Amino acid sequence: IALKDMLKVVLLANELPNLQFGGLHFHIGSQITNMHDFVALCQRINEIQFSLNKQGIYPSVINVGGGLGIDYQSPEEHPIANFKAYFRVFEQHLHLRPEQSLHFELGRSVVAQCGSLITQVLYVKQTSTKQFVIVDAGMTELIRPALYQAKHKIQNLTARSEQQEKYDVVGPICESSDVFDKDLLLPTTQRGDILAKRRAGAYGETMASTYNCRKLPSTYTDQDFSINIQ
Repeated sequence: IALKDMLKVVLLANELPNLQFGGLHFHIGSQITNMHDFVALCQRINEIQFSLNKQGIYPSVINVGGGLGIDYQSPEEHPIANFKAYFRVFEQHLHLRPEQSLHFELGRSVVAQCGSLITQVLYVKQTSTKQFVIVDAGMTELIRPALYQAKHKIQNLTARSEQQEKYDVVGPICESSDVFDKDLLLPTTQRGDILAKRRAGAYGETMASTYNCRKLPSTYTDQDFSINIQ
């Protein structure tokens, strides 16, 4: 929406007796790791605030949403999102007015690393061109790969060999989109192996479903779940 059109809406809302204009809420996207995008957001907010102030309107709340990205493929190397750089951007570039409160919505970057999806290999299927690792978790337990073509790091926690092979890792649901990853290099994987899909703490359990009469996944903490590797 153009700034002039937004100002018309805000001015109209400000004149209606049963509405109270409280603040501005922004969302510029997800998985953003380039801090220049957040600098541009601050500049846009400053521009809007200046225009509103000229009309005698002073928002009490600024909500900048979330969007701070995480590293799904290297969770050990980057276990924590770059919060320091992120908050520094708003400290240096956002011009808050007196008494304004600044809100953030950083759900993914806070909780994603807090959970993994643990699944067991049901079958390893060999075709003329591919190997499929079929696991007992599917798009009902973690829908991000099917919905967004997102990729989570997958590890074989019970691998018996260091030799690596290429697999498509898929779920047990009869849907062509029930795929976690394709042409993935894993240690030689067998029926019964335990795989971990990392950084499933965001959009994992909260988006799980009982599609096809499947039960919701169980949840465990690191205190009550362990794997004995022989």
